[in-house]
Amino acid sequence: MAEFKVSYDPPKGQPLGTNLTFKICTSIVIPIFRLIMKRDWRGVENIPKSGRVIVASNHLSYADVLVLTDMLYTNGRAPRYLGKSGVFRVPIIGKILLAAGQIPVERETSEARKAVDHAKILLEQGHLMGVYPEGTLTRDENLWPMVAKTGCARLALATDTPVIPIAQWGSQQILPRYKSRIYLFPRKTIQMRIGTPVDLSRWKGKHDDSQALIEATAEIMRAITVMLEDIRSEKRTPVIFDPHTSELPKTGNFVKSKKKAKQ
Repeated sequence: MAEFKVSYDPPKGQPLGTNLTFKICTSIVIPIFRLIMKRDWRGVENIPKSGRVIVASNHLSYADVLVLTDMLYTNGRAPRYLGKSGVFRVPIIGKILLAAGQIPVERETSEARKAVDHAKILLEQGHLMGVYPEGTLTRDENLWPMVAKTGCARLALATDTPVIPIAQWGSQQILPRYKSRIYLFPRKTIQMRIGTPVDLSRWKGKHDDSQALIEATAEIMRAITVMLEDIRSEKRTPVIFDPHTSELPKTGNFVKSKKKAKQ
């Protein structure tokens, strides 16, 4: 993390939290999205217009961050994300992400905790943080949310920050999980349901209690899953996929790993 310089500036501008880099990128990307995507966003009134907040969403596609940012930016907030550090080392793209205020994370290492420290400061400054609690694209074969990591709950409880659950469906039809081909036409509909803050009051002050974090994480993911069931008009599978007990790699292209294992 030493080579990355993270900005701690409090949020300003309109949408709140925007800066020059954000404005330039969104002025290019959002009009393109309007051409290739339809929108079905419900519950946008639940997004606070100011103040620290965490939005937590399910993770289906590498396109998720773009479509979530589109929705948040259009509704008044320019989000900050924790992203895998490798992306920040990509020429040009990495500099753009840093300039937009995003935070690199050394996943699956002891350095990951430093990113959480950065996130705490940004929340204290009043930013909106976007989080994918699963930490990677879902490994569930039917694309239901997995058992998530406890980082989102820890961050929320440690900073007494509300968590807004968001269920999203449609991005995987544009950029399927771990596929290189993009499907732009016919136009796909991005469906989002934005809920009210998850009630984490029973675990308040327990950000160092491992069992409390597991329970609070499950409550966040339950809220997301219920809304996703509504979008999909079906109930999730009875058994929740748990990446912690699976033999699949915890990060990276697990589809490719499965193919290699069969060879």
